[in-house]
Amino acid sequence: MSKNLSQIIYYGARLILGVVFIYASFDKILHPALFAKTIYNYQILPDGLINLTAVVLPWIELIMGIFFVIDFWMPGTVVLSNILLLSYLGALLFNVARGLDINCGCFSTSTESSINIWYVLRDTSFLLLSVYLFFVVFWSRSTRVSIKVSQK
Repeated sequence: MSKNLSQIIYYGARLILGVVFIYASFDKILHPALFAKTIYNYQILPDGLINLTAVVLPWIELIMGIFFVIDFWMPGTVVLSNILLLSYLGALLFNVARGLDINCGCFSTSTESSINIWYVLRDTSFLLLSVYLFFVVFWSRSTRVSIKVSQK
């Protein structure tokens, strides 16, 4: 793959994930009580962690989104995004397997349609972008380090 195409894909993936995380955070930040109810409906977290998660998680998403857009602290950002996206996808799949009919709560605290295959595919595509960025950030970093070491 040419260097220019690689850079376009890298910047595109960063921008897509950045915008997604920023957009996903807004409604949750504005309506933490409704987001807490959505988290509760997943029936995964202990009750004592629901309110804390509803307050903290949207801010993490916002900061991560900003970091993706401005290309800041990419090693930490891609690791955290992979952890979060795996968690989100796992929660979706877990509740689909249990047959729970709850709304996703992914981008809005309003009443969305219940979880379906579209949400799983969407979150999988976001995870694939994040995994791609993970390999670009860490593989290119290790390549640069090994080149510098071998030149000494």
